[in-house]
Amino acid sequence: MNLYFEQLKSMVVFAQIVEQGNLTAAAKHIGLSRAVVSYHIKKLESELGVKLLNRTTRSIALTEAGAEYYQSCRVIAERAITANQQIENIKNEPEGLLKITCPVNVGLQMVVPALNHFRSLYPKIDLDVMLTDEVVNIMQEGIDLAIRGAPLPDSGLQASQLSTLATCLCGAPDYFKKRGRPATPADLEKHEWVVYQMTSPAIELTKGGHVYSVLVKGGISTNNAAARTAFLEGGHGLGRIPVYDAWPKIQAGTLESVLDDYKLKDINIYGVFPPGSAASKKLRLLLDYLKEYFIKIDRQKQHPMSNIRR
Repeated sequence: MNLYFEQLKSMVVFAQIVEQGNLTAAAKHIGLSRAVVSYHIKKLESELGVKLLNRTTRSIALTEAGAEYYQSCRVIAERAITANQQIENIKNEPEGLLKITCPVNVGLQMVVPALNHFRSLYPKIDLDVMLTDEVVNIMQEGIDLAIRGAPLPDSGLQASQLSTLATCLCGAPDYFKKRGRPATPADLEKHEWVVYQMTSPAIELTKGGHVYSVLVKGGISTNNAAARTAFLEGGHGLGRIPVYDAWPKIQAGTLESVLDDYKLKDINIYGVFPPGSAASKKLRLLLDYLKEYFIKIDRQKQHPMSNIRR
């Protein structure tokens, strides 16, 4: 079978349908009408002599042949993107749009300050920043970079570790006056907690080679990190929060830390991006900048929790 330009275009359209989840989303993503996208798939199936997709009014599913063919179409699409990005890298000054999503609290306190300086260094790079604690579908939303607290298991995405955040256990002074301060991990089970829905309900503490696991529960739970900290300051229980968030409140006297001689798990911060995007000069600049920025901030703070005295 001879390969020609129009079929290459149809292969890219097919790859987009699979990645976007349906014909309408694929049409919007690549700037074609739904009718044109549907035409490409019908034509491709006719030329190949096989059915690639099982379609209903609401969903699509790959056939066995479609799943196999998609792998080749995906490679072609990625190589085309990489080729364009390599040309972009030749330009003297990076430019274009970067769409970024990150959790609200870490976004406001760490990422937005970093982006402020990044934008002053590269004024031709436009930033579209979406702050949300929900996990955004990167491929469907056309996101260039998602800041996440864990790498995603989806092998179709790539991840680069940006930073490591130390954590601590905190509560408000008023809460400790009413409920007392825990002296051992076993005491934690008797306390109320402000539950953060985006992490495991079990908290691990380590000391002297021993690991203690505590299942947290309480009358307040939230999916927002800033709300969690506000509820802690309100005296509604204990919580595990990042040191960068806790330290200003501890200095202000609205929070106090407990069990500082125990080690809690750090939070690893990752930049997650679509396959092939790492070749983009503007994205690579941002990833490298964020890594250096977080290292610099970490050195300046020098883990202030180590200076806390009960």
